[in-house]
Amino acid sequence: MKINPAVTQLSLYDIVGTPGVAADISHINSKAKVQGFAGPESLGEALKGCHLVIIPAGLPRKPGMTRDDLFKANASIVRDLIKACGEHCPKAVLNIISNPVNSTVPIAAEILKDMGVYDKNKLMGVTTLDVVRARTFYAEKTGAPVADVDVPVIGGHAGQTILPLFSQASPGHSMPEDVIAALTQRTQDGGTEVVQAKAGKGSATLSMAYAGALFADACLRGLNGEPNVKEYAYVQSNVVSGLSFFSTKVKLGPEGIAGISEYGTLNSVEQKALDACVPELKSSIEKGVAFAQGKV
Repeated sequence: MKINPAVTQLSLYDIVGTPGVAADISHINSKAKVQGFAGPESLGEALKGCHLVIIPAGLPRKPGMTRDDLFKANASIVRDLIKACGEHCPKAVLNIISNPVNSTVPIAAEILKDMGVYDKNKLMGVTTLDVVRARTFYAEKTGAPVADVDVPVIGGHAGQTILPLFSQASPGHSMPEDVIAALTQRTQDGGTEVVQAKAGKGSATLSMAYAGALFADACLRGLNGEPNVKEYAYVQSNVVSGLSFFSTKVKLGPEGIAGISEYGTLNSVEQKALDACVPELKSSIEKGVAFAQGKV
């Protein structure tokens, strides 16, 4: 975000250590002015006047952990940060990266509703890393130039709720079902692949930083009035019956989400996968709502 030309003021917040990170990144020769804020007492000052807030806070995954294992700790962190956003920058676009996204976004929505400042068009769960992975893996398999590849990824942001639509990928390639199944599985298990490769010493941080910056840039371009800015995101939606949140392609504009796209025609394998992921997504959404309401 420091090198993004649309950023004029960059506020960094964490519990500890932020002034040092801010000093380090401030030496990059781009126009954004950087301030570092550490500790809960400085959170309000960090958020005041922000147009875009990116929340990647939380515990990283460790070997053997599912995103759901992170729920209680990260849900509390997101709850407290969202309350501060609702108080100090209620009109900001919010990008939620903190896992489990399938639950933390509904938590954020409930908190903001309780505060009377909820705008469904300004709350987005960042699923961009799933899209980035699907594009990379598809390009590797087909030999297509990765810069030319697009793969729709719908659903949610955990395990089988991540549904890459390789039948709609471009440029199109005919692939056997077992190859598509393997690509789908790898996309769904991308986070686990990194956790295991790091042997317990971290999770996906560099690729997530790239994906987060990519999505945030799209939000900024939309806020600045650039036409036809589209990305995939996990948002309040009625695209799938029975689900109040779902990830699909959204159009971004000066007020946040300016439109939500349908996901197109699925083949039989993809439809079966979508049918299987709906109950899990529904459960994750309900869990988030229950937490926000103090029932968990």
